[in-house]
Amino acid sequence: MSLGLTRTTSGTKRGTELFLLGFAVVVVLFAYASVGLAIDGTLPADIMTLGIGLGVLALVFHLVVRIVASYADPVLLPTATLLNGLGLVMIHRIDVARGRDIMEGAALRQLMWSTIAVGAAITLLFLIRDHRKLRRYTFTFAAAGLALLMMPMLPFIGMNINGNRIWIHIGPLSFQPSEVAKILLTIFFASYLVQTRDALSLVGKRFLGFPLPRARDMGPIMLAWLMSLAVLVFEKDLGTSLLFFGLFVAMLYVATERRSWVAIGLILFFTGCYVAYLLFANFQNRVALWLDPFTPGQSDQVARSLMGLAFGGITGTGLGRGYPTFNYSEANSDFIMSSFGEEIGLAGIMAMIVLFAIIVERGLRIGIACRDGFGKLLATGLAFSVCLQCFVVLGGITRVIPLTGLTTPFLSAGGSSLLANWAIIALLLRISDQARRPSVAETDPTRGSDDTQVVKVR
Repeated sequence: MSLGLTRTTSGTKRGTELFLLGFAVVVVLFAYASVGLAIDGTLPADIMTLGIGLGVLALVFHLVVRIVASYADPVLLPTATLLNGLGLVMIHRIDVARGRDIMEGAALRQLMWSTIAVGAAITLLFLIRDHRKLRRYTFTFAAAGLALLMMPMLPFIGMNINGNRIWIHIGPLSFQPSEVAKILLTIFFASYLVQTRDALSLVGKRFLGFPLPRARDMGPIMLAWLMSLAVLVFEKDLGTSLLFFGLFVAMLYVATERRSWVAIGLILFFTGCYVAYLLFANFQNRVALWLDPFTPGQSDQVARSLMGLAFGGITGTGLGRGYPTFNYSEANSDFIMSSFGEEIGLAGIMAMIVLFAIIVERGLRIGIACRDGFGKLLATGLAFSVCLQCFVVLGGITRVIPLTGLTTPFLSAGGSSLLANWAIIALLLRISDQARRPSVAETDPTRGSDDTQVVKVR
């Protein structure tokens, strides 16, 4: 006698998501109130406006997810909302320190961009009902991603800021196209590697017992290396170059499970960095600033960041009681994590890192649970892009790696970063909806399926 036991779903968990969203809004309002009480001893007059606005924004997104992606992961949206809200609080706090009112400061623009980014994410959920259809446009995404990467090199619209040419300027708007390019290239990498992973997994010759890929299969990684090197050389952008190439190597390893690709990728990247160091003075300056940030006569941003973090200590000075505008000129963008570190301390920074880790962990979990190879690689790549970007930013302000121009996801002031990272959340929600949704075999136990786990008890 045998009994078929099928995998059952744990439900949509939309109630859990709503509860966590409410908790996230409360935490943001508490932080906002703390800033007001620390500065002038009163609650901010617009705290209810912020609470209602953030609450309505979160509730609308929740209702859309409930309608069009009811089985989506219940933790991603509240975590992203909490990070976005905390970023708004710190940007507002820095505006107050600079003597700017609500109409003049960056916080109002950030709130506007948050609304636009959430609206774009909602639109993406409606437009993409099945993530597998993205494979139809593999090379379109590749061309668009590469075009966006190279766009800052165009005359008239390309902008050089602090030695990095990573911005474009069109009319009154500035935009960092690499933020969107990383998503398009992740989709391309996932689609391409699903098609070629069998060939790329084959072993060629061995070197000191270490299996190497076949020489004929080296083309993709060499092309990715050359493109990342072009970004490094022409745009002087170490952060985007590292993000672009690191993302490809990580997805290549996940697709093939060959450590040799990781070793080859590391060798190629450090070779490119060394060549750039020999050829370009801007890169030499960044390395010198990294090796000794306290040397007189050079930028003191990293040194001030380290001193601000040290001043904050374990528990911080308290929200509204630090000196972020004195320590960093880019306190609300490149150095926003330093601003947080000074006022909420190491304990607070670790809590925020945990929030980012939750997004990465849920993304990897979605990749594991996804039923199709393309979805597995896409979710993994999107999660790793968030992970690698956080590492690059935190590594720069703490002197682990040279400082780059990348922004901290959801926290830093800027519209392009918010748009890109909310789009990542939307894609992960869409993939997780398909991964967690019961299959036909699960809703009808009389039908078998490759995705159904059957246990026979004799």
